[in-house]
Amino acid sequence: MANLEINTTQNVNLDYKIASFGWRILALLIDLSLLFLYFYLIGQITSLFEDLFTDKWSVLALQNILFFPVMFYSLYMNILFQGRTVGKMMVNIRVVRLDGYPLHWSHYMVRWMLRLVDIWFLSGTIGILVILLTEKSQRLGDAAAGSVVIYTKKKVRISHTILEELETHYKPTFLTVTQLSDKDVRLIKETFLIAKKSRDYKTLNALRLKVESVLEINSEFYDIQFIDTVLKDYNYFTQNMG
Repeated sequence: MANLEINTTQNVNLDYKIASFGWRILALLIDLSLLFLYFYLIGQITSLFEDLFTDKWSVLALQNILFFPVMFYSLYMNILFQGRTVGKMMVNIRVVRLDGYPLHWSHYMVRWMLRLVDIWFLSGTIGILVILLTEKSQRLGDAAAGSVVIYTKKKVRISHTILEELETHYKPTFLTVTQLSDKDVRLIKETFLIAKKSRDYKTLNALRLKVESVLEINSEFYDIQFIDTVLKDYNYFTQNMG
């Protein structure tokens, strides 16, 4: 399965698994099976009324009334259950927006309307080809709505681009970190993590000197301890002042 990384407005990266074509087909088959079962039950129930009506048109009218809600099954299920139908729930997939924001009912409407082309026109050939050939496995409805179908059985991997884990009674050390911007701290953290992982102590020291210069401080901490403290201090003020 391909990955989808979403950066939220809180500077948190969410790493999802894009739902495979097979899981999407299985979800569709489950939904269709439920609909066929509904049709069968309605047919059996309305057949009991044939003896009560003098003509078949009355029975047909009753069937059409009971069949009508099924036409909007996918639409209202996705709206009510936030991108999931019964089939999607059973295989642990759901529809989300590419930018991490919640889907609006209008997005679900666009996806639902384009099912005519994606699923029903040419027996679903267009939808299948588009899903298989696009990078994020999007059908035409997804592309138009700015959505993608993801796999949700396993917990998504969450990585913080700025946020740091803090102790319950954490006390900040460097008060001037509030001079930094989110962009500054993100760059500091990315450089810090790369240099730390590769044991590039020269870069760590250069980064430390640069941060000290910007914040106008002189610390006795070691380079790694210093940068780590700056990141935690910034997070502390962000949480308590934002």
